[in-house]
Amino acid sequence: MKPIKVKIADIYVPAALRAPIDTAKVEELALSIAENGQQVPILVRPDKERYVLVGGLHRIEACKALGEATVIANLVQARKH
Repeated sequence: MKPIKVKIADIYVPAALRAPIDTAKVEELALSIAENGQQVPILVRPDKERYVLVGGLHRIEACKALGEATVIANLVQARKH
């Protein structure tokens, strides 16, 4: 998988992933990202004109806290039901 840059504004977070955010974890990730860059991509799947978050909510929130407009992501395939 080749990581791509995705606009944070283009990522939809499903209700199932909107669990309470651990602010301490977000702050820790933000410090790490500020010092070393984003090391682990988030996971998203394409959905028409946007992306749907599969994993990495705290990383998105950390990037938002740093004022980033984009995040590094890996594209995954949607599950077939």
